[in-house]
Amino acid sequence: MEISDLDRLIAIEAVKRLKSRRDRALDTKDWATFRSLHAPEHESANDGFASWKGRDTLVERSMALLSGMTTVHQCHTPDIVIDAPDRASAVWYLEDQLYWTQDDEEHWIHGFGFYHERSERRDGEWVFTHRRLQRTLLFASPGAEHPAIAGAKAAGVFRAGHR
Repeated sequence: MEISDLDRLIAIEAVKRLKSRRDRALDTKDWATFRSLHAPEHESANDGFASWKGRDTLVERSMALLSGMTTVHQCHTPDIVIDAPDRASAVWYLEDQLYWTQDDEEHWIHGFGFYHERSERRDGEWVFTHRRLQRTLLFASPGAEHPAIAGAKAAGVFRAGHR
């Protein structure tokens, strides 16, 4: 089915809004909103981690992974393709920062990479169906311990103690 230029632009803006709402929900720890933005069968894959299958697993693991942290996720310069009237794929540039206390010391991670995402419009609302994080670089404070560091080391993109 052919999609008009106007409908394509409207869909692109809807996908941008979906992404904005996702990042805001993640950083404010608004787990109900975060959950609502993902399809029940959503699958996530991050470099160096096993895939997470299902929206509930995504929410549970995100909550556990980010508990007690201040996070900043900034996604920009999207390359969005409307594959069909109700289906889109996108690549977003990511910069994220995580801050937490570990053994009475402040620690941080500062990362870069790309989110490769797929989304669909269901019942008039866009939801994510798949996300893969491709890290290109991750810095961490000396002595920091976090699963993202192990993932970055496995992917060969970890650099200690720099920003």
